[in-house]
Amino acid sequence: MSNISLVDLEVFYRVGVPDAERARPQRLLLTVVLESDFTAAAKSDGIADTIDYYAVTQRLLKFGEGREWKLIEKLAADIAAAILAEFQPQSVSVEVKKFIIPEARHVSVSHTLRP
Repeated sequence: MSNISLVDLEVFYRVGVPDAERARPQRLLLTVVLESDFTAAAKSDGIADTIDYYAVTQRLLKFGEGREWKLIEKLAADIAAAILAEFQPQSVSVEVKKFIIPEARHVSVSHTLRP
């Protein structure tokens, strides 16, 4: 098994418990790790034999359109489920970083999902 990692992808989603916090999209950083068998891709050097990380990135950049979440726990689980269904890795791990507590660099939640 091998991994493809998207590290600290900047997205803007509406997330937060109070309505006021969800009023505008806020900056989040997503780290997504896709685990899969990339043996065929290593042999063929062809995009069809791997997970297209550009397509995953485009999906994540648009994932928040018309949606909102109260908890980053739910957001991380929703992202993991969508990626697992659409791109079919062996497993997917999602970390969501939120910048809401001034005294902390960030708050984060991680979620891993397997079929």
